[in-house]
Amino acid sequence: MEQTTQFTQLGLFTTKAPRYTSYPTSVHFRDDVGSAQMTQWISEIPENSEISLYIHIPFCRRLCWFCACRTQGTSTLSPVEAYIQHLEAELDLLAQTLPRGVSLSHLHWGGGTPTLLSADLIRRLGTAIKSSVPFSKGIEFSVEIDPNEIDQGRAQALHDIGMTRASIGIQDFDPEIQKIIGREQSFEVTQTAVNLLRGVGITSLNADLLFGLPNQTPKKITETLQKLLSISPDRIALYGYAHVPWMAKRQNLIPTETLPTPQQRLSLFLTAQNILQWDGYQSIGIDHFARPSDAMAIAANDKTLRRNFQGYTTDTSEVLIGLGASSISKFPQGYAQNAPSTSKYIQAIQEGTFATSRGHELRPHDKIRARMIEMLMCDFEIRNETLAEEFDLDPNDTTALFEQVNTKFNFLLEVSEAGLTVPMAARPLTRMIAREFDEFEVTENSHSHAI
Repeated sequence: MEQTTQFTQLGLFTTKAPRYTSYPTSVHFRDDVGSAQMTQWISEIPENSEISLYIHIPFCRRLCWFCACRTQGTSTLSPVEAYIQHLEAELDLLAQTLPRGVSLSHLHWGGGTPTLLSADLIRRLGTAIKSSVPFSKGIEFSVEIDPNEIDQGRAQALHDIGMTRASIGIQDFDPEIQKIIGREQSFEVTQTAVNLLRGVGITSLNADLLFGLPNQTPKKITETLQKLLSISPDRIALYGYAHVPWMAKRQNLIPTETLPTPQQRLSLFLTAQNILQWDGYQSIGIDHFARPSDAMAIAANDKTLRRNFQGYTTDTSEVLIGLGASSISKFPQGYAQNAPSTSKYIQAIQEGTFATSRGHELRPHDKIRARMIEMLMCDFEIRNETLAEEFDLDPNDTTALFEQVNTKFNFLLEVSEAGLTVPMAARPLTRMIAREFDEFEVTENSHSHAI
């Protein structure tokens, strides 16, 4: 009760804050970054280096009401086939621009529903990627899986093109909640999908859940977790549902009166966290859990965990290139985002240029703030030693800044010569703390609740 009172006084239950999968966040991107900048940044990648690639598939057989991703519904594969053709052209353009010897260390297919593709289209896209950017030894290749959209043929095709990790979308197993959010998916369907994937040799498994869903209670989330734990995923992402109907119009179909309060959201998260930790999962950052033997848990312990547009990652590549409509690329020089609409993306590719429509060129102080925020989000600490090594910062200057931030949080944080640390009890405040290092205006209608 005392902790809840503290959180209330500090504004946790009323404040909105970014998830900080980038800094600055995408709402601050501008249209002064375009195709020419994208081409230049790609050409400046060091020869013989490793990069990461994100492929966006913006199609779904059904549009889930809770989802805020850029997707479009389709009942046939005709528009998907046309889209794959343009992805192939974009990959050709990338291959022509990349310096010599660049290889791929991490590959992720997201959406939308990547497994909406037929087995033949999966193989076709996989072949195009390999032809454009050779795979590095030990590549991690993950794909977002809708259990309603996977069968033996597609599972085998994913294995054959080199997929190593499946990311299973679940959200919640409660039938009432599924109906309200427009995502009906039984445990049996999910279990069958898991068995299919493991049967073809894809043994690494992630699972995505949401807390803060309509009519969700500690009892219901406990029942969902008990079912999930029976299939023993390696990693679990427990994201807070972001109700942003002003940005995702389909969320207007979800009655707001069914949503938990921010205080109830915190209770749901802590309930799930206790269950997962009791079952042997290690807490990673603000919303992930992993088996201690998993690469993500090892990275967290080694302080090499990173954060990108897919959330927490073990990927330490300096370059992440996003292909497809709305995809975002990250370079040491800045961010570049493709046109969000499929039609404008296709038009740009047909004209023989990258579809970049906006972005942000990083200034020196942006990079410092980005690193501080990433350390907070990944490690719950900002280390003066790291800042001194990477940016030649004087620890006296950063310590003074940390003291100012600590004052705003009623001295709940720990400040020392080593840097700033967020104690376990204060970790629900992490996104709010990170916001203190953000020099851009954080508007209330651009983000979800901080918990």
